[in-house]
Amino acid sequence: MNKIVFFIITALLLAPVKGKAQCEFSAGADFVSSYVWRGVATAGTSIQPSMDLSVGGFSIGAWGSVDMAGQGYKEVDLAAGYTIGGFYVGLTDYWWNGEEAFDYFRFKKDESSHLLEASLGYEFDFGLGFSWNTMIAGAGDQYIDGESTKRAFSTYAEVGYSFAVKEVELTAAVGASPWNSNVLYTGYERDEQLYGTSGFAVTNISLAASKDVSITDGFSPSLFGQLAFNPAKEDVFLVFGISFKF
Repeated sequence: MNKIVFFIITALLLAPVKGKAQCEFSAGADFVSSYVWRGVATAGTSIQPSMDLSVGGFSIGAWGSVDMAGQGYKEVDLAAGYTIGGFYVGLTDYWWNGEEAFDYFRFKKDESSHLLEASLGYEFDFGLGFSWNTMIAGAGDQYIDGESTKRAFSTYAEVGYSFAVKEVELTAAVGASPWNSNVLYTGYERDEQLYGTSGFAVTNISLAASKDVSITDGFSPSLFGQLAFNPAKEDVFLVFGISFKF
C-alpha cells in the first residue's frame, strides 16, 4: 500500500498543471536549534527544506530534515491534501533513517522504513483548530504484545489556538496519543518508539511564537521559537529557529 501511495504522490508532484485554477508554488528552508516533533525529541540542530504546490484547494509538497549535529538523521516526507473552508484531509508518507541507509525504495511489508499517515483537521475563523493524525500503513507501525506484534495505528490528536500579540504570531497547543503507540521497526538492529505511549497520554503542551523580520522589500525571514512540554516523558524543550521562504 505504501508503494502505491508513494507513486501517486510522486506523480502529483511531477504532473503538469492545467485549467483556470490559480497555481501557487513556494519553497524555503528552516534552521532549528533542535528538531522536536509533537513533543518528541527527534534530532539535534537541523536544516529543514520544503517545497509546496497548490491549485485551488489541492496541495502537494515535500519536506525534509537533515541533522547538522553529527547524529546521522535524515528524513524526507511527501504529502498531499485538500482544503475546503476550514476542513482539511490529507495523506503523508514519512521516511526517516540514518545517513547511510539507502533503502528509500524498499516497500516490503517487514522491511520498509516508510510510514503512511492519514490526517483530518478543522480550523475555525477565530483561530481554534483541531487535528487527528493516524498511521494507517507501514512496517514500523507495530507494537509488541506478549510474544507477537500488532499494528498500533499510532495516533496523535491536537487542539490549538492561534492569536497575535502586537506583531508576534502565537499558537498554543495541546496534543495527545489516545492509545498504545509503541513502534517496533522490524528488519533493523534497533527498536524505536514513535510517541512511546501505552494508553492515553498527553505528549505535547506547547507555545510557539513567530515574527517576520523585514531585511529588504523582497526578503523577510521569520524568526520563531517554541516552548514544549511532554508530560508523558517528563521532558521539556526550548527551540529557536529561522525560516526562509521564496
